[in-house]
Amino acid sequence: MRIISGRYKGRSLVVPKNFAGRPTTDFAREGLFNVLNHLIDFSGIRVLDMFAGTGAFGIECLSRGAEGAKFIEMSGLHAKFIADNIRQFDLKQAQVVKGDVFRVITTLREKYDLIFADPPYDLNGLNSLPELVFQSELLLENGIFVLEHGREYDFSEHRFFLQHRKYSNVHFSFFSAEVSDEEE
Repeated sequence: MRIISGRYKGRSLVVPKNFAGRPTTDFAREGLFNVLNHLIDFSGIRVLDMFAGTGAFGIECLSRGAEGAKFIEMSGLHAKFIADNIRQFDLKQAQVVKGDVFRVITTLREKYDLIFADPPYDLNGLNSLPELVFQSELLLENGIFVLEHGREYDFSEHRFFLQHRKYSNVHFSFFSAEVSDEEE
């Protein structure tokens, strides 16, 4: 698993053998960032990486110029792995929160320009994540929320849906409150 672009381009995140997650493939992550490059300027943004797993998404954003990133991960092993990578890359503007995303986001007071969620595809409540993010008012005005999910989910009727992209078996749905404002 490598960093695609920016300050840390080409550097690798070494995933431990006992890693129990499903990391987003380099191919899918590269496609995701190609889309995001047209939607957001990474310079100075604040990022929330939910169900962070390896932390690759948030670290990639920091590599591209994000001002800060918060990683939420429930697994102690995965949270430690992310913290180790943060130390390895000397990312002082990054923070790992070990906990359940559904509980942690209700306690957050910061707002973010970009929120990414990569939950287990069989997660109970995955379909409620977009609404939970918007109800929690975690996004700044014109912020983007990206949800990675399996093919069985279709968010195209959600009021803040922006677009959908597919890379092999990986699906990304993009949301922004700006969509709703344009319709009114």
